[in-house]
Amino acid sequence: MIAAQKPAPLPGTRPSGTTDEREASARVREMFARIAPRYDFLNHLLSFSLDRMWRRHTAAIFRHILQRPEARVLDLCCGTGDLAFALDRVRAAALGPPDPQPEVPAIVPRRAPIVGSDFVEGMLTRARAKATAAHHDTLFTAADALNLPFADASFDLLTTAFGFRNLANYELGLVEFARVLRRGGELGILEFTEPESGPMVGLFRFYFKNILPRIGGAISGDKEAYAYLPGSVSKFPSPAELTALMQRAGFSEVRIFSWNFGSVVLHSARRS
Repeated sequence: MIAAQKPAPLPGTRPSGTTDEREASARVREMFARIAPRYDFLNHLLSFSLDRMWRRHTAAIFRHILQRPEARVLDLCCGTGDLAFALDRVRAAALGPPDPQPEVPAIVPRRAPIVGSDFVEGMLTRARAKATAAHHDTLFTAADALNLPFADASFDLLTTAFGFRNLANYELGLVEFARVLRRGGELGILEFTEPESGPMVGLFRFYFKNILPRIGGAISGDKEAYAYLPGSVSKFPSPAELTALMQRAGFSEVRIFSWNFGSVVLHSARRS
């Protein structure tokens, strides 16, 4: 008897009712624009505030880049900026706060702000307000992750937290990430994924499919957006499949860090 094979992953996210990449991208943008006012509150509530810890862990893993004053950093699908801020805190701890007007020319190049980009303006508005309030050295700009407005080889580090899953084409996204990274630059993709085994698999699926959509939909007033989340996670490539996609797009030395019983995974890799 031949065992059933897992179906090949979709080229990218496909919210219910969409038939192609253009429609999928537009639907995702609309959903996230609607939930932007309650986005931070629900992220922390639905993850029991563990999302803060996952971002801190991710930023710490890239400290070796962040401690270089000349390193240029891009956080894609940045939402309201929480990963960009985590990266900035690690960099500030390593290098100290930036001096906007040094009296003596620096021996090393003056560091550029960490750049955050997203294609939902409502998210960026909140990110900028949070950056101003907390005095973060960050810059936020509107950008489509599948068609970035940056020159080739512009960055030393590119990160994304819980946003890559929402791209309409994963392979095209990875190729675009490789384009804007310098050779030897690094990529970090932090995402939810369905655990494949272990005692928490059943509990994870029950929470994601039954509890999370109800709470998220009730508080945000948008049932569609929080019904979309568990479906997008269940269809997302497994860690092994995403690793293969990254390697095809020009990345090597892929490492996997797993938290929360395997439901949160960071893929890090080097631009070949």
